[in-house]
Amino acid sequence: MTAGSKNSAHRNIGLMAHIDAGKTTTTERILFYTGVSHRIGEVHDGSAVMDWMEQEQERGITITSAATTCFWKEHRINIIDTPGHVDFTMEVERSLRVLDGVVAVFCAVGGVQPQSETVWRQADRYGVPRIAFINKMDRIGADHARCVDMIRSRLGARPLLLQLPLGAEDSFAGVVDLVENKLIRFGVDGQGMELCVEDVPTEMLAEVEAARQEVVETACEFDDELMASYLDGVEPTPAQIKSALRKGVLEMLVVPVLLGSAFKNKGVQPLLDAVVDYLPSPQEVRPAQGEDADGAVVTCPADDDAPFAALAFKLWSDPYVGHLTFLRVYSGVLRSGDTVYNANKGKTERVGRLLRMHANEREEVKQVRAGGIAAAVGLKLTTTGDSLCDKNKQIKLEALHVPEPVVGVAIEPETKAMGEKLGQALGRIAAEDPSFRVFHDDETNQTIIRGMGELHLEIIVDRLLREFKVAATVGAPQVSYREAIVGAAQAEGRYVKQSGGRGQYGHVKIEVTPGEPGSGVSFVDRVVGGVIPKEYIRSVENGVREACKRGVLAGFPLEDLEIALYDGSYHEVDSSDRAFVIAGSMALKDAARKAGLRLLEPMMALEVITPDDYMGEVMGDLSGRRGRVRDVDSRPGVQVIKADVPLAEMFGYAGDLRSATQGRANFSMEFSHYEPVPAGLAEVVIERVNKLRQSGSRGMAA
Repeated sequence: MTAGSKNSAHRNIGLMAHIDAGKTTTTERILFYTGVSHRIGEVHDGSAVMDWMEQEQERGITITSAATTCFWKEHRINIIDTPGHVDFTMEVERSLRVLDGVVAVFCAVGGVQPQSETVWRQADRYGVPRIAFINKMDRIGADHARCVDMIRSRLGARPLLLQLPLGAEDSFAGVVDLVENKLIRFGVDGQGMELCVEDVPTEMLAEVEAARQEVVETACEFDDELMASYLDGVEPTPAQIKSALRKGVLEMLVVPVLLGSAFKNKGVQPLLDAVVDYLPSPQEVRPAQGEDADGAVVTCPADDDAPFAALAFKLWSDPYVGHLTFLRVYSGVLRSGDTVYNANKGKTERVGRLLRMHANEREEVKQVRAGGIAAAVGLKLTTTGDSLCDKNKQIKLEALHVPEPVVGVAIEPETKAMGEKLGQALGRIAAEDPSFRVFHDDETNQTIIRGMGELHLEIIVDRLLREFKVAATVGAPQVSYREAIVGAAQAEGRYVKQSGGRGQYGHVKIEVTPGEPGSGVSFVDRVVGGVIPKEYIRSVENGVREACKRGVLAGFPLEDLEIALYDGSYHEVDSSDRAFVIAGSMALKDAARKAGLRLLEPMMALEVITPDDYMGEVMGDLSGRRGRVRDVDSRPGVQVIKADVPLAEMFGYAGDLRSATQGRANFSMEFSHYEPVPAGLAEVVIERVNKLRQSGSRGMAA
C-alpha cells in the first residue's frame, strides 16, 4: 500500500470554521458518502468518527485535528478536521501549514464569526486556496446572501455563489447548480444517498439566469481564450467554466460558495465534487521553500524523483503503537525502514513503520510519495516543526507559527510519589502541543503550565488523569501579564569582585528605548573601538535577555523594547562571560527603572450573541468587567456585541452569562493585544504578586 500519488488525482484538504458551524458533521457525511464509514456518526451523541477522544465525545467539540483518507470520483482526498475553539488554534495552525486547500464552513445563521476570521487569516498566512460551504441552510434565520456579503466585507475575499437554494429554512429541499444549470433535489427519505437532477423550475429561471451570468463572466476573467469566445457569443461549457474558475481559486482570486445542510444530509456530494473540481493537487500549489546547509533558498517540487523533504507537523502518543510523528512529504519518496536526516537537530533517525491514519485507527503503508500525509513510527528525536530530508541534500523548511500562551496555573501532583510521573507526562504533552508551555519557578519551587485559555488547560489536566494516570491539583487560572518601559534611559552595570586569585570584572553601558507593541526584545551592538571584546558581546546580550524574562516591576516578562550596548570596559585577566552576563543584567534593571515601568494585561476580543430582551444585562455586565464595546450589530431577534475586555475580568464569564440570560446567550473570545493596566489596579496586582512570592506560594504564571 502506498500513501500519496504521482498524478494529479490527489487532494490534501482541511475543514475549518468557527465552533459549532458544522465542520465535524460535514466530515462525517463525507466519510459516509465516500464509503469510509458505513453509518453516519453524530457529534451530539458522541458517535462522530473524527471526534475520537473521550473529551471530544463528552463535550461535543473537536479538540485535536484528526486526519483521514477517502476516495471520490477516482481522487484520493486526505482530510483534516480541525477544532473551531480558539483555545485549540495551534491545531488549525499546524494543519494549514501542510494542507493544499481548505473548505471554510460557515453557519447560514451566524455568518462570519470571530474564529472564522482567525482561521481565514491563518489560511492567508500560508497562501492556502479555499472554497466556502454555507451550512445549516435548514435553520430558522438562515440567510446565505447575508453570509456571502460578510465573507466579502469581513474577510476581504471575493465570494462567488455557484448554487442558489430551492426553498428556505425548514423547506430547504435542494440547490440549483449554476455551472451545470440544473436543479439538484435532495432526497427526503433515507440518508441522502439519492440525488434527483431536474431542469430549473420555471419560477426560478430569471433569478438563475442572472446569477449564472455572474458565474460565467467571473470565470472568463481567469481565461483569456474563454473570454474571447464568450464575447463572440459562444456560451462556455460547464467543463470550461470549471477549468477557468479553478485557475482563479488556485491564484486565490475567487472563493466558490456552495450551500447545504450537512446534518440533514443535503449538499455534501456537490461539495465533494467542488473539492475535486476546484481545489489544487500537490503539483499545483506553490512548491515548499526552505534553506539548504549554506543558507541558500531552495524549493521542493512535488515530484517523486526529487530529493526527499518532509515536515513533521504533529506528534501523538498512540496507546497501541507508541510515539507517532505526522509528516507531510513535499518531495521525494519516504519508505518504511529509511534513514532520514533531521535538519533542525543535525541528527539522523530511522523510520520504522509508516501508517495512514483514519482518526484514531491506522493502516500500514510501505511508502509515502510526494504530496502524501502519513504518520511515522520510530522517530524519537523529531519534534513539531522539524524538517526531515536526505542528508546529501539538506533542507530546513519554513517553521510553524506558534502563538504565545495567555493563561497559566500552578500544578502539582496529588502525591509526592507522582512527581516524576507528572514531569514526564507534561513533557510529552508539551512535545505534542507547541502552544502549551511548562516551566519551573525556582523562587516558589512550583511547576507552572501555560496555555491558550481555561479550556485548553482544563483538557490537559483531564488528559493527565485519563492517559497518563497522574492525578494533579491546579491553582486558580492566572493572567500572563507583561511589563514595558515608558520612556528611554541610559544606565551602566559594573560587576567587580576580588576575593583572592582571579577576580571578576564586567562593565557595560546600555540605552533602552520603547519598541513597537509585539516587537519583543531587540538587542543592538553599538560598541566601537573594541572597548568590549566581541566574545563578551553575546554574554551581555544573554544577561539583558535573562533579566527581561525575569522582569523588573513584578517578575513578569519585560517586552517591547530595544536595548543598545554602546560602551563599557574589560579587564584582560579578570573579565569572563559570567561577569558580563551579570553586568548586563544589572544595567538592564537600572535602565528600566530609570525609564519608568508599567504593567500590561492581555485584552480579549469578545463577541456576545444575546436575545434582545437581555441586551441591558449583558452590556451592564461588560461595563463592570472594564469592557469597551466596539460595535453592536442587530440580527433578527438577537444583538451581536463586540467588545475588548481584559482577560483578568473574564474568568467564570460563561456561567455568569448563562445565569443572566437564562442560558439563551452565547459568546466567543480570542486574544487580541496587550494594554496598560490602570494605575490603581496595577498597584493591587503588583502587591498581590509580591505577597505570594514572599510567602513562597506564588500561583501566577509569569
